[in-house]
Amino acid sequence: MARNSNRVGGWAFLIGVVLAVILGFMGSLNSPWPAILVIIGLIVGFFNVANDEVSAFLMSGTVLIIASALGGQTLSNISYAGDILSALLLIFVPATILVAIKHVFTIARN
Repeated sequence: MARNSNRVGGWAFLIGVVLAVILGFMGSLNSPWPAILVIIGLIVGFFNVANDEVSAFLMSGTVLIIASALGGQTLSNISYAGDILSALLLIFVPATILVAIKHVFTIARN
């Protein structure tokens, strides 16, 4: 069961990143795409991160969120770059939040 759910999360991650790049180049982050990217992020956070990967995911996810948020503002003159980083934020913010919440419950349980 864990193997299949890891596959689902892996595919969701790959599809989400490719979709974010495509939508960023197209500049079409209007309805319903943001909601779809957030749902993909939730799937990634729920299924893709194993217990031994939590610390690395939270660290890299946090760095990616900070860099995307600041980079999106800095690179706003380059429309493609800003749009791609905004789309990536729609995936990684919910995924990182969900993994952090799951990790807090794991810590509290132990």
